[in-house]
Amino acid sequence: MNISSIVVQTTPQYVEEVVQNLKECEACDYHLHDEKGRIIITIEGNGVKEELEKLKVIEAIPHVISADMQMAYSEEELDEHMEVLGNAELVPKILNDDSVDVENIIYRGDLKNKNLEGFAREFDKKD
Repeated sequence: MNISSIVVQTTPQYVEEVVQNLKECEACDYHLHDEKGRIIITIEGNGVKEELEKLKVIEAIPHVISADMQMAYSEEELDEHMEVLGNAELVPKILNDDSVDVENIIYRGDLKNKNLEGFAREFDKKD
């Protein structure tokens, strides 16, 4: 299953008409719009081909100037990312190192991108 967000553009004078047509259209789900004619919708499909067919339906609505995909989500991609996260080391190595005194570890909000092993050695030198 794929889900994509679409920004639909129309002119301000036709925004209410286009929004109503999008709400009635079975090809998409309406979310919000502004007075400038920008409308946010989402489409779903079993694949890219189905999404593109729905996008063509959206583009054919009267007074739609453009309908552009902004963000796409694919279950296959999510499954791949979940696998990476599932195999990732969740606890930084330093927190499992019994030779490091936990009182010498200072948390500054992000352990993921810090070189804590070097920091711990420098900290030990100061004692």
